[in-house]
Amino acid sequence: MLAFCIFVYTITTMNYEWDENKLAINLANHKVHFGVAEQFEWESASVEPDNRKDYGEPRFIAYGFIGVRLYCLVFTRRNDAVRIISLRKANPREVKRYVIEN
Repeated sequence: MLAFCIFVYTITTMNYEWDENKLAINLANHKVHFGVAEQFEWESASVEPDNRKDYGEPRFIAYGFIGVRLYCLVFTRRNDAVRIISLRKANPREVKRYVIEN
């Protein structure tokens, strides 16, 4: 019997951008550089609108993995880029909620 496998991979790249002042604040508060968002696992992420207030543009909160750790990424879409507003490690309450819902 002759058997063979076909593997199909889809590679997508996300363009990320951020404000350098927000990056400095994020580094001071959370010790996380926005550049690590390039490793954010969108495939398993939970994304929801950020409706806490009117920001003048649609914002989203995503929970997803970077390596083995769950992170919280707050972002908006601008043109073809993900504009990062905040990136931090998810807290225990958020991790628990992610596990229950996913």
